[in-house]
Amino acid sequence: MELTTGENDKGRRLDRILRKALPDAPLPLLHRLLRQKKVLVNGKPAKAHERPDTGAIITIPIRCQTPIRCLAPLPAIDIIWQGFGLLAVNKPSGLEVHGKNSLDTMVRSFLADKLPPSLSFTPGPLHRLDKPTSGVVVFSTSLEGSRLFSSLLHERKIKKTYIAIVDGNIEKEQVWEDELVRDKEKKKTFISLQKSSESKTAFSLVKPVLQSGKNSLITVNIETGRTHQIRVQAASRGHVLSGDRKYGSKETDGFFLHAWKLEFMDISIEAPPPEEFRKKIKKLFGNFSF
Repeated sequence: MELTTGENDKGRRLDRILRKALPDAPLPLLHRLLRQKKVLVNGKPAKAHERPDTGAIITIPIRCQTPIRCLAPLPAIDIIWQGFGLLAVNKPSGLEVHGKNSLDTMVRSFLADKLPPSLSFTPGPLHRLDKPTSGVVVFSTSLEGSRLFSSLLHERKIKKTYIAIVDGNIEKEQVWEDELVRDKEKKKTFISLQKSSESKTAFSLVKPVLQSGKNSLITVNIETGRTHQIRVQAASRGHVLSGDRKYGSKETDGFFLHAWKLEFMDISIEAPPPEEFRKKIKKLFGNFSF
C-alpha cells in the first residue's frame, strides 16, 4: 500500500501518521514493520520518529486497508464563521457534539471534499456543549488551526458568553466561584465545600438582562469550562435553569442555555439563539432580541 502525506501531516512523526491513517491495523504490527525496516518513505527504510515532508510517499506492506473513510450526506449545518483553519457552527439543541449521527459527523461530511488530503489530520470539534445546549462550537479544519485554538483555550484567552433562563430574580451582577466534582456514573456535577484532588475550580460572571418576577434572563461569561458548570452553579444558588430537571427544576419543557458568543484575537463570533429560545424569551419577558 502507498500513502501520500498532505500539508496537515507535516511535522508529525511517521508512527503517528500511520496510526491515524490505518486505524484498523494492529499497533504491534505497525511497530514491528517499522523495526523490520519494511516501511519506506520515498523508497528508503524509515524510522518511527522520522517526520516526512509534505508529498512524501509512504510504502507499507499491508493489504485491505482503506485510510479514506466515506461519509454519507447529512443535513446542512449552520456555519457562522470561518478562518485561521477554524470553522464555527451554530449547534442546535438536542444534537450531540460527538458520536454517531452527531454534529461532528455532519461537519466532517461537509468538509470531506473541501480540505486537502491528509493521512493523520481529521477535522473535529475543539470544545463541547451538552446535548440540550445550543450555540457556538468551533471545529478545526487544519492542524495549525487546531493547535492555535487549543493554545488559546489553555491560556484562557478565549471568552465564552452564554445566555440562560433561570428561576427567580437575579438583579445584580454576580461572580460565582465553586469547587466542582464530577460523578461519571451518575453523569452529574456537584458542588464541593472544599478544594480537593478530585475537585476543579469554576468561575462564572453572571449579569442580569431581564426579570419577570418568576424568572431571569442572564448572560454568563465562563472563565473555566467545567462539565455542567453553569447548570450546577445556578442550581446551588437557588436559580436553577428553568426546565433543568437533572438539577432540580420542576418545569418539564427542557432548559434554555445557549452558547451565544465566543471571542478571541479581536474576533467575535455570535450565534443567534434558536427559534424556541426566542419564543420562550418573548413569552416570559416580552419583545427582546440579542
